[in-house]
Amino acid sequence: MSDRIIRASEINQYVYCAKAWWLGAIDGIEPANVRQMESGSLTHARHGRAVAIAVWAQRMAVALLLAGAVLAIAWFAGGVG
Repeated sequence: MSDRIIRASEINQYVYCAKAWWLGAIDGIEPANVRQMESGSLTHARHGRAVAIAVWAQRMAVALLLAGAVLAIAWFAGGVG
């Protein structure tokens, strides 16, 4: 039995295409479209950063909205100023 570690990404690749997994993991053949795959990885990383920024901005908007609501309630209640 082999002590080779099978990573989750390999399982994903195997599920997507067992032949591609076999050629890369067992036969050691590199894919012909490495440049396109690298470009896709960069695009994916850029998109991930954009999503993270959007989530942060959304959370900040909610926090500011809540802070404004608290200030408005306090002002109308006569507690501020």
